[in-house]
Amino acid sequence: MRAAILHKTGQDTLDVRDDVVAVGFGPGKVRVRLRAASLCHSDLSAMSGVLPQPAPFVPGHEGAGDVVEVGEGVTDVAVGDRVVLCWMAPCGRCAHCERGRGHLCVASLRRLGAPGFRFGGGAGGAGGEAPVEASGFYGTGAFAEEVVVERDAVIPVPADLPYESAALIGCGVTTGIGAAVHTARVEPGASVAVIGAGGVGVAAVQGARVCGAGRVAVVDPVVSRRERALSFGATEALAPEELKAAAKGLPGGGFDYVFEAVGRSSTVRAGYDAARRGGAVVVIGAGAQDDLAKFSMGELFFNEKRLLPSLYGGASVPRTVALVVELWRAGRIDLAGMVTHRVGLADVNEALAQMRGGEALRTVVTLD
Repeated sequence: MRAAILHKTGQDTLDVRDDVVAVGFGPGKVRVRLRAASLCHSDLSAMSGVLPQPAPFVPGHEGAGDVVEVGEGVTDVAVGDRVVLCWMAPCGRCAHCERGRGHLCVASLRRLGAPGFRFGGGAGGAGGEAPVEASGFYGTGAFAEEVVVERDAVIPVPADLPYESAALIGCGVTTGIGAAVHTARVEPGASVAVIGAGGVGVAAVQGARVCGAGRVAVVDPVVSRRERALSFGATEALAPEELKAAAKGLPGGGFDYVFEAVGRSSTVRAGYDAARRGGAVVVIGAGAQDDLAKFSMGELFFNEKRLLPSLYGGASVPRTVALVVELWRAGRIDLAGMVTHRVGLADVNEALAQMRGGEALRTVVTLD
């Protein structure tokens, strides 16, 4: 089958090959024929080394497809089910899972780097070249025509949900909407700013509007990106240098909620400064371990602004996915409109360029 391989951390391009095999099928596993994968900025972060992922690996974690085989002991999904990939699969047994907070379960991280693919070597290593094992990004690897994953790494979705829209739900949409609904619990009429108008930021915009926010300002340095967010429910589009003045003009001197969807300490700091006293800064961008945000103890105490990190939607991922599907079915969120570009797997490097340049909101890699 075909898949895109990153051979070494720090490389900018992927090697699209047709000699790849999905490996590891057995008890408790599911084999999925992927139909669509969307590119998330976290894929770029893994390729550059910002997010830990041993190479070689197959990037991609926003994927949707059909179950084609189930292993022994798998009884709650069946061949033919449409599913999305879950890149932090909960174990169902730890303290987090028992509290209904399975998105905090780190059991799947223990499998980070476990073989999920094999490539090269010809037939059985003929020609003197030994086959090479590769992992899938965070136990998935959506830039492949087929993947073998743990049962908990797939979430069933309705058969009438298009593959492209389903792929978005695998990470970015679930993260952004969940942050507004579950983590922040935005109140009707609240004022909201969203820093970063990529896929996660636009999902947070839609989540804020679902909650009934009265004012939703989107902040981004790229004019086209922030203006595009207006079609998803933002009420105004701001350049970064305009955020401070906009915040000061609000009652209380700032926004009720500021969502940081970039993953940088500088934008977290800007978000903190733009929130009113007693407001909240919701951090949903995936940043580097050594990028430190700085706050004084005095301002933390005196301003009582809440710092609310939100991982993968801030609640059980299947629960948030189910919520997103219901909002889509009710016409309250726009998934199809978030797909701005489409490429085949052979052109996946074009998709990477579109993401790096800010051209694409979401590029879908079609795998049919």
